[in-house]
Amino acid sequence: DASGAGSITAAQVDNGSSDACGIADLSLSQLTFDCTHVGTNSVTLTVTDNNGNVSTDTATVTVQDNVDPVAIAQNITLQLDASGAGSIAASQIDNGSNDACGIATITVSQESFDCSHVGANEITLTVTDNNGNVSTDIATVTVEDKVDPVAIAQDLTVELDASGAGSITAAQIDNGSSDACGIATTTLSQESFDCTHLGANTVTLTVTDNNGNETTASATITVEDNMAPTVSAS
Repeated sequence: DASGAGSITAAQVDNGSSDACGIADLSLSQLTFDCTHVGTNSVTLTVTDNNGNVSTDTATVTVQDNVDPVAIAQNITLQLDASGAGSIAASQIDNGSNDACGIATITVSQESFDCSHVGANEITLTVTDNNGNVSTDIATVTVEDKVDPVAIAQDLTVELDASGAGSITAAQIDNGSSDACGIATTTLSQESFDCTHLGANTVTLTVTDNNGNETTASATITVEDNMAPTVSAS
């Protein structure tokens, strides 16, 4: 049964034992069985007649365990590393799976995760007992990416045009910013410059990855005015 126990009676094993003067008692050498007896077991049937005469015979009791184990899974949260990878073990998902005759293996349908799995992922916990019975349960693995991107900025020189204006883009300042799960946006704290900004100006490059993590880096924008004035004489 589910507790790993079973029992028999002498009457179940008796197959028509007889005596002309009548039978007083039927007994067995073993009545109870457990997980250690799975397979074939030889038992002795002892028959005693009404006058004390005794005879024995042997029988084979085949013990089977056909009860599935109890699979119990639990949900977990997994953080990806800087390379955008993460893994779990079946033991992290198992939440007390059990079987009276013992568990042979516990496995999960998926162990490795990457950036494409950010969010909720349904996996199956499979529990196999020592006698080949199998049970499953479902768990949710929530994959999170909380690793900030790597922001790398470079300095730049901007020359004002004839109207005294100049501009830059985030792409010009970005110097190879990266993130394992991909970059969503790169922005600058200042893109436009004029005569009031001549000289060194500090700007901030903000890098946001595909999962909302954000990092900044600073760069120096040197603004120059190399345009000769327009001379008009009369």
